[in-house]
Amino acid sequence: MAKLKPHLNLIFVGHVDHGKSTTVGRLLYDSGNVDEQTIRKLKEKAEELGKGGFEFAFVMDNLKEERERGVTIDLAHRKFISKKYEVTIIDAPGHKDFIKNMITGASQADVAFLVVAANDGVMAQTKEHVWLLKTLGVQQLSVIINKMDMVNYKEERFNEVKKGVEDLVKTVGYKPAEVVFIPESALLGGNVVKKSDEMSWYKGPTVVEQIDLFKEPEKPTNLPLRLPIQDVYNIVGIGVVPVGRVETGVMKIGDKVIVMPARDGKGVTGEVKSIEMHHEQLNEAIPGDNIGFSVRGIGKKDVARGDVLGHVDSPPTVVKEFTAQIIVLNHPTVLTKGYTPVFHIHTAQVACQITDLLKKLDPATGQTLQENPDMLKNGDAAIVKIVPTKPLVIEKQGEIPHMARFAIRDAGNTVAAGMCIDLVKK
Repeated sequence: MAKLKPHLNLIFVGHVDHGKSTTVGRLLYDSGNVDEQTIRKLKEKAEELGKGGFEFAFVMDNLKEERERGVTIDLAHRKFISKKYEVTIIDAPGHKDFIKNMITGASQADVAFLVVAANDGVMAQTKEHVWLLKTLGVQQLSVIINKMDMVNYKEERFNEVKKGVEDLVKTVGYKPAEVVFIPESALLGGNVVKKSDEMSWYKGPTVVEQIDLFKEPEKPTNLPLRLPIQDVYNIVGIGVVPVGRVETGVMKIGDKVIVMPARDGKGVTGEVKSIEMHHEQLNEAIPGDNIGFSVRGIGKKDVARGDVLGHVDSPPTVVKEFTAQIIVLNHPTVLTKGYTPVFHIHTAQVACQITDLLKKLDPATGQTLQENPDMLKNGDAAIVKIVPTKPLVIEKQGEIPHMARFAIRDAGNTVAAGMCIDLVKK
């Protein structure tokens, strides 16, 4: 079997109209990941809508229409194979969708490109994005200074904008020396995949080269084992086979494990008999592995989707209540205490009640704006107290961040997203 390339979740963020989608479209097209015919169709559509020149943006945006029709809650995701990585590209329209996507589990970004237009420089949303990237755990950042064609490809302007962004990333804790700045013209294709002739003064990597310069994300093997269960199958001759993806830690054959909350909230224990991935037997599974496994002592009725497996000496945390930092994305009116929507946490879907609104925060800095607000509206960031209506596994952001994030859904919409910052064990 061919060795799979390491996987990289890559998000493009930046102020509206600074060229994120165009950069992504250009990247996919110039690297041969989107064909001529698709671009031609999009070009016609762009001209029809009076948006000539938007065809590259449409590569990602055509997926957004599906979202508006409510087909999927995910953002536009595209697979992209670089020399080194298998990349999932996440294109984030405004910060609202972007946050939702950052937080809802698997599509957690490892690395980010922040796109800033050379003519505008740092804008309000640019600040918000940088703060969010940092709080949500994106370790590696590269900055694209786009629309260089609009400033006559001047190195001085590039340096001015670069200085502004460096000051900004420093305030949230990125080291400017570790952030690569790339001047580009996404519309014309300069420095995306092909080197730009107009910017011969720039000696650094193109966008596609930078993707391979990002360090491979570390697998959280040193954290306790957490494996949220996606499904449970009954296979003739083998018995009960739960299936799921290892989020953190390592699972080996012979391990003594516990699945929580399981039937009664107390969990069920057993011993790992076998582990299989892509129809091959494994001795151990590590983060990112999607596996099927069998456990001696666990029956079909014992476990279900939404339960989480861990080692008996560090069982998954079942909570009575928890405190979370949330951001309200799309609530039809206002969010008040007593609200009981469905929380999507790893593979679990559990109705939870928001019992207290503790603080309203400034989404650009994280500072407290107001203690005990009466209500929250779209765009507000806040700290709230939450009580699940049935036993639920969640972990603290500071301890096992991969198990701390969630989305709040109601009537087919993602209303809010957040992460658990504190908890009370059941």
